[in-house]
Amino acid sequence: MNISIFGLGYVGAVSLACLSRDGHQVIGVDIDANKLELIAGGKTPVVEEGMVDLMQQVAASGRMRVTTDTEQAVADSDLSLVCVGTPSAANGSQDQSAVLRLAESMGRAIANKTTPHVVVFRSTLVPGTVEDVLRPIIERESGKMDGEGFHLCFQPEFLREGSSIRDYDKPPFTVVGANHDHPVAMLQDLFGHLPCKFLKTSVRSAEMMKYCCNNFHALKITFANETARLCGALGVDPFEVMDLVCQDTQLNISRAYLKPGFAFGGSCLPKDLRATSYLAKTRDVELPMLSSILASNEKHLGLAYDQVIASGKRRVGFVGLSFKTGTDDLRESPLVTLAEQLIGKGMSLSIYDPEVHLAQLLGANKRYVETHLPHIGQLLQADLATVIGGAEVLVVGLTEARVYEALAAHCRPDQLVIDLVNLPNRADIRARITGLCW
Repeated sequence: MNISIFGLGYVGAVSLACLSRDGHQVIGVDIDANKLELIAGGKTPVVEEGMVDLMQQVAASGRMRVTTDTEQAVADSDLSLVCVGTPSAANGSQDQSAVLRLAESMGRAIANKTTPHVVVFRSTLVPGTVEDVLRPIIERESGKMDGEGFHLCFQPEFLREGSSIRDYDKPPFTVVGANHDHPVAMLQDLFGHLPCKFLKTSVRSAEMMKYCCNNFHALKITFANETARLCGALGVDPFEVMDLVCQDTQLNISRAYLKPGFAFGGSCLPKDLRATSYLAKTRDVELPMLSSILASNEKHLGLAYDQVIASGKRRVGFVGLSFKTGTDDLRESPLVTLAEQLIGKGMSLSIYDPEVHLAQLLGANKRYVETHLPHIGQLLQADLATVIGGAEVLVVGLTEARVYEALAAHCRPDQLVIDLVNLPNRADIRARITGLCW
C-alpha cells in the first residue's frame, strides 16, 4: 500500500519504520527539516529499543522517503496517517493548531485527486474533533464531501514509550472509528494481520476511548501509589498487597464493574472507603483520589434526583430499592437515599421490590431502613403493574426480565422513565425514556 504519514514524532516515526519494514511504500511528512534529514539518513529521531537498526534497514530498502510537501505526499499515497502533536495549552485545553493547519493543506491536496483519499487521524483528539471541526475544513478546502471524495477515520494508537515496536506488532486491539466501509477495509488490509481483535466503532467513540484508556492508566497508577503510601504508614509491604489484588481476575482485573450504571452502595464499599480515609488521616497520609470517590458517587446519585425534580411531576414509582438486584440489602442503597430525598421534597412515592419484605428484614439492614425510610411499609407495593400504573415518573433500578416485560406491557406515552440500568428493550416501552447519562 502507498501510505503517507504526517508528523514524525514518536508515533509517526515508529509507524513509518514498522510499515516500511512490512513492505509498504511510506512517505514521511514533517515541517522539521532536521528531523527529515535524520530519517532520510537512516537515523532515528526517537530513542527507542530497536529503532536504530530498524530505521537503518528501512532507509536502505528504498521503501521510505521524506518530504515537507503535503500535496505531493497526498497525491502519491492512497491513505494518510495523521500523527501530529496535540499538546496541552496553558489553560489545560488541547492545542489543535497543528492538526487544524494540516487539515487545511490536506483539503487543498485532496481537491486535486481523482480517487477518494483515506485520512486516518491517530493524534489524540477531543471527542467530536474529527466530525465537527476537521471534516468541515477538509470539505471546504477540497470542495468534496466526506464519504465521496475522501474518507475520514480515527484510529487510536497504543504505543508505550520504551516498547513501541513490540506494542506495534502486538497491540491489545485495533480500533477504527469510521462512517463508511471503504476505509475500514483498507485499514483491515493494513493492520488485520496483527494478533489482536480488529474492532469497528463510531468516530466519536474511538476518540473518547483513547482518553478513557489513558485516564484509566493514570487511575491505576495513582491507585497503586496511594495504596503504597498507606501501606508504608502501616508497615505493610505494598508490593505484596498489590500482587495479591492482581491475583483476582474475576473481579479486580476484569470487566467487572466497568459498566455505566447508578451510584454504588451496600454494606461494604461506602463504609470501607470511609474507614480507609479515616485511617490515612490518623497516619497523616494524604489520599486525594481515594478520598474523592464517595463525593463523586454522591454527584452521580444527584443526577437521578435532578432528573426527577426537573420533570415537574409529583407521583414517582420506584422499581427497585435494594442496592443490588436480587438482594434485600437496603444498607446505604442509593435508591433508598434517592427515595428519602424525594419524600423530603414532597413527592408521592410507591415502591416495588420483590426481594424486600419488611417482616424479614433483620439487624443492621432493618435499623437502616427504619432510620432512613420509617414509613416504608406504606410505600411498598406487591404488584409491579400497580406501581407503573399510578406513577407519572418511574425510576427503574432493577435488572430483571419480568421488569422489562412489565414496563413494555404497562407503560404509557405520558410517563417518564428514568433508566438507571440501561434497559435492553427501550424500543418496546411506550413511555419517554431518559438514561442517567446515556
